[in-house]
Amino acid sequence: MTNPVLVEVLRGDHVESAHRGSLAVFDADGQSVWEFGDTARPVFPRSAVKAIQALPLVESGAADAYGFGDRELALACASHGGEIAHAELARSMLARAGLDEAALECGSHWPSNHDATIALARAGKSPNSLHNNCSGKHSGFICTCANSGIDHRGYVDAGHKLQQMVREAMEDLTGATHGSDNRATDGCSIPTYAVPLRNLAVGFARMATGQGLSSTRAKAAKRLFAACMAEPFYVAGTGKADTALMEAAPGRIFVKTGAEGVYCAAVPELGLGIALKCDDGTGRAAEVMIATVLSRLLRSDEALAATLDRQANPPIKSRIGVEVGSVRPTAALLEPGR
Repeated sequence: MTNPVLVEVLRGDHVESAHRGSLAVFDADGQSVWEFGDTARPVFPRSAVKAIQALPLVESGAADAYGFGDRELALACASHGGEIAHAELARSMLARAGLDEAALECGSHWPSNHDATIALARAGKSPNSLHNNCSGKHSGFICTCANSGIDHRGYVDAGHKLQQMVREAMEDLTGATHGSDNRATDGCSIPTYAVPLRNLAVGFARMATGQGLSSTRAKAAKRLFAACMAEPFYVAGTGKADTALMEAAPGRIFVKTGAEGVYCAAVPELGLGIALKCDDGTGRAAEVMIATVLSRLLRSDEALAATLDRQANPPIKSRIGVEVGSVRPTAALLEPGR
């Protein structure tokens, strides 16, 4: 099945690039609300499922034991920009468990936030694991281990007790098997599993509604979503699409990007989960796709829809700031009734 073109890149009035993709919008009962393309094809959600992976942190009692509030929980679900506030909060989370960045097994890289990278370089410093965009998630993993009496060493391995807890949560939410046959390794070294978009969409609808979950898991899911929506800066950071989308509708939209053009999201007031992928892995095209879907779902709020529409049609500017083109959703993605 060939997925439809859902996003176009224009230079002047001419289409310069086109991006194919697929998307699924489902409710917690597993009913399809809106689909494009091959939503049954397994994809690696990568970082888009961090909120589900953070469930053991809350369910185990670790979050309460270490006094974590919304910011810490948001960072546990984050792909952050490595800004000072992000790195220092991850350091604080580890310190509450009596550990430091040496416990992290995610590796290090320069911050994706430009200003943070420049500040580090000017100070003559190199990045450490706290600057890794996944350090909040990994800090949450380690704290879960520490509070549960589990040796945190090797926590990234598929056979580790922590990853077994994460895998159980993923299977419970999505209804999809997470086994060795569909497993690979994510950029931060933890296992990632290829799952159909429609299963991911159902999983995020269940996170948003608690439907089909135990009372403990439903409360944990609600708490994690609420934390992310209350503290969107800690989910991503300055200039990041996830932060901008959640700031556009405080408490109403949850979104989380993943590598290679994946997005997962939920609209709690509608009880809907969303999962999508840009086939060629282009992040800016995936951002247009998710903003467009959210705009359509929340069309009854004209002011919010207009804000989301602007985010779904970002301009392309030259090096001197002149607008020379745009990125836009195609007519297919905007077609009424689909």
